[in-house]
Amino acid sequence: MAKGGQTPEPPGSPEVRAAWARKEAGDVAGARRDAERLLAGTPSPEDRAQAEELLRRSSTPRALYGFALVAAAVFTGLLLLAWTRYA
Repeated sequence: MAKGGQTPEPPGSPEVRAAWARKEAGDVAGARRDAERLLAGTPSPEDRAQAEELLRRSSTPRALYGFALVAAAVFTGLLLLAWTRYA
């Protein structure tokens, strides 16, 4: 436990902490590249778990693709209705 004003060191290697810092700063693509580069090597189990967690948290949710497909279908339908009405 940290005493008076001491901040405990976050877990993981400096590479993992740097990847998380990039993600927190807004560079998600760079953080993902760093995590993938780390996983390509032979990381410790703790670093592997943190890199996989970073990749999981920064991936696009699959449901978003479904909503985009439905929106595209509705937009196409509206375009076809307008085209048949005014053509």
